[in-house]
Amino acid sequence: MAQPPGIYARRAALRLLDAVLRRGETLDIAFGAATKDVRKFEDKALARAIASEVLRWMVDLDGLIDSATAKPLPHDAKARTVLRMMLAQWLRLDTPPHAVIATCLPLLVGGPRRLAHGVFSTLSKREAKLPEAPTLPADVAARWGERSGAIAAGLAEPPPLDLTLKDPSQTEVWKAKLAADSLMPGHLRLARGENVEKLAGFADGEWWVQDLAASLPARLLGEGEGRHVLDLCAAPGGKTLQLAAQGWQVTSLDISRRRLDLLKDNLKRTGLKAATVRADALTWQPKHQYDAILLDAPCTATGTARRHPDVLHRISQREIEEMAELQSALLERATGWLNPGGVLVYATCSLERQEGEGQSVPAGLAPVAVETSELPTGIDPMASGALRTDPGMILEQGGIDGFYIARLIRQD
Repeated sequence: MAQPPGIYARRAALRLLDAVLRRGETLDIAFGAATKDVRKFEDKALARAIASEVLRWMVDLDGLIDSATAKPLPHDAKARTVLRMMLAQWLRLDTPPHAVIATCLPLLVGGPRRLAHGVFSTLSKREAKLPEAPTLPADVAARWGERSGAIAAGLAEPPPLDLTLKDPSQTEVWKAKLAADSLMPGHLRLARGENVEKLAGFADGEWWVQDLAASLPARLLGEGEGRHVLDLCAAPGGKTLQLAAQGWQVTSLDISRRRLDLLKDNLKRTGLKAATVRADALTWQPKHQYDAILLDAPCTATGTARRHPDVLHRISQREIEEMAELQSALLERATGWLNPGGVLVYATCSLERQEGEGQSVPAGLAPVAVETSELPTGIDPMASGALRTDPGMILEQGGIDGFYIARLIRQD
């Protein structure tokens, strides 16, 4: 029997959701295997879009499903997952109901197709709607506290495309060439959905993709003027590129060979220079001290929920605690590698307090306050002098990822 058009993308989306919700994988890690039998780029992108919208709106989708069933479906039932996909396509991706039914019900061959058809038909006849902002899972909302409502509003849509320029003095030039917006020198913002490799300037290495928040840690180290900086946990390399462009002599360390290869590719494309080291920062010993260190530490990455909504459902308190311990250990080691008077910038793309404000400043380091003048308009430092961004900020300009950033100086 001929397969209905689009069935491969839906099967891939179902595999993606299973990988995230049952096995705890990230969307990025699961994507290759889940889409291995999908040939078209557009279908691969559709599979990811379906899975992402389900994860972004899952609490609300489940509420709609439960409102149309006499007996709640098990949370991990295949029929529930397929119904989530059906509703996400209809309510978020504007797929006509008849196309949703034709491409999704075949996923339940040998299963409760009539039930899924009935629930979807009931909700479509009701003209069911989603709220303006997604409802966060209860444990996530509790962790994010009083900002959870604002953050949720920032998760309603996938983010725009941010670029960092190699030469910030050319911001106005590239803004015109790419018909982009800019929120600060060296930054460009384009609508999502652009084919990055076909944009002007990509092949010539004039810029790289980097969320605005992710560009702030390196900016806070300022101009290098030939001094030595260590970029810890550096790959895939956006911050290394920034530091090299800012005039630092950069040593970039990462434990992952694959991710270091991506960093090397980016250095080659941009023509920027950095020494790369593959090593575990917990055991590696440098040959000399550094004038500055950028520690963008491994973390739960909950601040990237705009583009990675899987983090809303697979991050546990245990993982947060494990990451906080690792970050603390890295901070302690990095402190000993700084020259007296050297500056360390600590950053995590996490919204969890334990990975940010809850971290202790190592002995010998003192905070150096982040200034409003160093930040995009609409973003201010905390009273402590550190910086906390989240997806609920500057929504009128397209939002920003969640980061915690602290700048510290070695006093001894």
